[in-house]
Amino acid sequence: MEKDSLRSQGWFGKKGKDGFIYRAWMKNQGIPGHQLQGKPVIGICNTWSELTPCNAHFRELAESVKNGIYEAGGYPVEFPVMSLGETLIKPTAMLFRNLVSMDVEESIRANPIDGVVLLCGCDKTTPALVMGAASVDIPSIVVSGGPMLTGKYKGKEIGTSDVWRFSEANRMGTMPDEDFLVAEACMARSRGHCAVMGTASTMACMVESLGLSLAGNAAIPAADSRRKVLAHMSGMRIVDMVKEDLKMSDVLTRQAFENAITVNAAIGGSTNFIIHLLAIAARIGVELNMDDFNTSGRKIPLLANLQPSGQYFMEDFYYAGGLPVLMKELDQFLHRDTITVSGKPMSANYCDCDCYNPEVIGTMDKPFNTQAGITVVRGNLCENGAVLKPSAATPGLLVHTGKAVVFENIEDYRHKIDDPALNVDESSILVLKNVGPKGYPGMPEVGNMAIPKKLLEQGVTDMVRISDGRMSGTGFGTVVLHVSPEAAIGGTLAIVQDGDTISLNVPAGTLHLEVSDEEIARRKSNLVLPEMATRGYTHLYQQHVEQAHLGADLDFLRGGSGSSVVRDSH
Repeated sequence: MEKDSLRSQGWFGKKGKDGFIYRAWMKNQGIPGHQLQGKPVIGICNTWSELTPCNAHFRELAESVKNGIYEAGGYPVEFPVMSLGETLIKPTAMLFRNLVSMDVEESIRANPIDGVVLLCGCDKTTPALVMGAASVDIPSIVVSGGPMLTGKYKGKEIGTSDVWRFSEANRMGTMPDEDFLVAEACMARSRGHCAVMGTASTMACMVESLGLSLAGNAAIPAADSRRKVLAHMSGMRIVDMVKEDLKMSDVLTRQAFENAITVNAAIGGSTNFIIHLLAIAARIGVELNMDDFNTSGRKIPLLANLQPSGQYFMEDFYYAGGLPVLMKELDQFLHRDTITVSGKPMSANYCDCDCYNPEVIGTMDKPFNTQAGITVVRGNLCENGAVLKPSAATPGLLVHTGKAVVFENIEDYRHKIDDPALNVDESSILVLKNVGPKGYPGMPEVGNMAIPKKLLEQGVTDMVRISDGRMSGTGFGTVVLHVSPEAAIGGTLAIVQDGDTISLNVPAGTLHLEVSDEEIARRKSNLVLPEMATRGYTHLYQQHVEQAHLGADLDFLRGGSGSSVVRDSH
């Protein structure tokens, strides 16, 4: 790209009053004038925040990116956007994913930026930043923050998936409160996001398999010095991407999305992957729907032996060779020639790598589980689909019929779940309503409902659970999620009653409420829908959020607006 065609020169290359203003106020930061004369200006979109512990090391990581940009002849400008800390933010970080994407989109478009490095780690920060950048469509590269080191507790390795096990043990009284507190410090012992193949690690794998990051990005631990090296190299690479005019739309092709879906199956990735990838595809203009995620028929096995579907942790995954090794094993299923941010085809990311631990990364001949990926089920209970992760489920429950035990909302669930009088047995199906995009609002990660205490005491460890909400990628169990349409807009889920029979058949891809069409219609005619918010962002969200099968984006954000500034004020 020629100097005069750089987007930033629409600001810094101007003459007269306009150029004077743009340059003068940048110079009050001690910037020499030559830094603004024709060098690619690279934005570093930073989701650092002390309220987002997974991303709390990003100030340091940004310095490595800057060093790379300087080395390659660019000029870095770091800017903040709203940061979403999954562990702290209420009511759910997902409520604000779309808001952050708007923040990113408008921050990039409104400012003199030729290319952008997206610093993201915690669950929603990755899709939010990618969605926003996709809507502007300038050269962009992702640098993930990396997983934390594996936890160590009483001689055992632990990670976020153990939170659910510890919680059950604590409720049962077999893990005293003192041990519960000790485990807190033992689990989160370094910088970084969850150490398992939860949503954060799934998102890091997603961007690498899409081709939006340099090879190896997904698994390098946050505390490993090689994470800084990758950040430095990404800073160098984005300068060349600007010169080559290699934009997101060049990378995010239909074939790239298919690669990401294939990889997600083999890593046992989070079900949240679906809702985020659908939203990204809609922003960049690639047709994608729920059926594209139904990888069970393609016989993609589970190759990554990582919690929650397996045994090991992201740190082990990196030492075994990381995502490039796994993708090399999937070569026959991938579109090898899709372009990546490196400027080279996807196959160049993995062609020369070797596996260093077959206990962690399996082969097509010896996978860890033939049940992998995500299964989409349909039926009168979920006309637009619902999802389940077979590798995290109990095989004996994948075909199951039982009586519904219904919770009308999250408050009803919390009030009843441990009530000794709850009419439930191990064959029952737990149903949670009104936790979808509009109903909660924001679609929280409450779908993996706890096993009722009275059943825990009987040794029950899993049940079929159904909701219109989501589940943490660190969670597990036979959990049907993202039921669409949701209860809050009058979907069939809203009229399920205690004692209704529900049939789940994962191999057949069906989820059915055994109630006549006439009775369903009668119940729906008497429905009273919940009230919605009347002000602020939550009001905007509930008025415009799409259903889960469309990615839960805001309807007016589909597609992109491009990089042109609407109006020059000077």
